[in-house]
Amino acid sequence: MILGRRNVLPERVGAARSPLSVALPRLALVLGGARSGKSRYAETLVEAAGGGVYLATAAALDAEMAERIRRHRERRGKGWTTLEEPLDIAHALTAAAGRPVLVDCLTLWLSNLIAAGRDVERETDALIDVLAHRDAPVIVVANEVGLGIVPENALARLFRDHAGRLNQRVAARADRVVFMAAGLPLTLKDVSS
Repeated sequence: MILGRRNVLPERVGAARSPLSVALPRLALVLGGARSGKSRYAETLVEAAGGGVYLATAAALDAEMAERIRRHRERRGKGWTTLEEPLDIAHALTAAAGRPVLVDCLTLWLSNLIAAGRDVERETDALIDVLAHRDAPVIVVANEVGLGIVPENALARLFRDHAGRLNQRVAARADRVVFMAAGLPLTLKDVSS
């Protein structure tokens, strides 16, 4: 799709629709800010293809996050299998071979890696390698955190820099990249067009 063309959300479909009836890109990245509609848009894509695996990276570290996770689970239909993996998403993607996977979200995964003291570059390399060799579609959700002011502390700047590099690496490999703003998708890249 050419930048500037009108984009619309795919229609929600029932479980009776064949997974082959809607073609998903091999790898899509859905970016945006908080509450921009990223997750709902990505879920709609996978639902239109008949459902898949929801790879959740969030960890319920407090009551508010536990409530967010609960609400996310409730809005998905019967065509979904949920895997919760806050750190080893490369392994989880490999385990879900053959099924479409929605990874929600890379930004939380990055936070988890930094908090756990993991090597972000090594983990990113492992993820990119799995994405390059997967035989089923993957839709990845991530926050665009680099649009605001420069953070005042070193950890926040490190996080922002890692997030920007991670998003760039996934976008470079992706067949489709969509930026969400106010619930509206803007296609930044689509190699099928």
